[in-house]
Amino acid sequence: MHFAAAKSLLSSRNGMNLVRGCVHGCIYCDSRSKCYNMQHDFEDVEIKRNAAELLEAALRKKRHPCMIGTGSMSDPYIPIPESLALTRRCIELVDKYNFGWTMITKSPLFLNDIELLDKINRKTKCVVQMTMTTYDEALCPIIEPNVAGTKERFEALMECKRRGIPTVVWFDPILPFINDTEENIQGILDYCIEAAVQGIIYFGAGLTLRQGNREYFYQKLDEHFPGLKAQYEKKYGYNYHIASPKNYHLSALFYKTCKEHNIMCRPSDVFLYLAEFPETGSGQGELF
Repeated sequence: MHFAAAKSLLSSRNGMNLVRGCVHGCIYCDSRSKCYNMQHDFEDVEIKRNAAELLEAALRKKRHPCMIGTGSMSDPYIPIPESLALTRRCIELVDKYNFGWTMITKSPLFLNDIELLDKINRKTKCVVQMTMTTYDEALCPIIEPNVAGTKERFEALMECKRRGIPTVVWFDPILPFINDTEENIQGILDYCIEAAVQGIIYFGAGLTLRQGNREYFYQKLDEHFPGLKAQYEKKYGYNYHIASPKNYHLSALFYKTCKEHNIMCRPSDVFLYLAEFPETGSGQGELF
């Protein structure tokens, strides 16, 4: 872990990343890709020490409240005390200035801030976004080795349900020949149904690979799934988008189940929901 000063924080769509890098160790992580120009080891997490100050300055300047989002590149609940403290400080600022909050995480550590998230949701809007990729608890520590298992994440979603905090699940990626099974799709969907999630972000059965994350992914295939790397190379070469041979069948099951249970499943609809800020006296919020 190390600290660095950031020059800016909020994007034009009101998203931010408080750190760069991660220690979750997910074998498929796109954030390892060379195109992001990270100048340090991925596991040497860089914490933006002035992130809270930059966020407060940005919030003060905004004419209308809106949704503030984080976690698209790096999980805001990495188990590093300094990182967790920074995340909480930023949530406190969102609460202080009456903005909305949403974040993407794989970790139930957000429950440490649940009272604050509950408070924001009662005033404006808070949406917890949780990534879930595999229903198989034995597979989970292989493809996502340093983070809570899927059942723990489901239990965290159930706590949100009890409190009335809306949730969205990222069902991504679905790795060809690893977790691209009907049992996995149905198992995650059953969790989502029981947790009453608002929506599921799903881009089809497959994943993306590019320079940086491809090499790491293939290294982990050699470690945990002998022979599978050669199968990938033969079938996909250097393709960016890697679609499962079962994509059509699994996607049909996914969309059918979501429709039956009234779960938003088109990414554009879910993103619009996440960006929408509740009507207030000061007007409609911006999109992030």
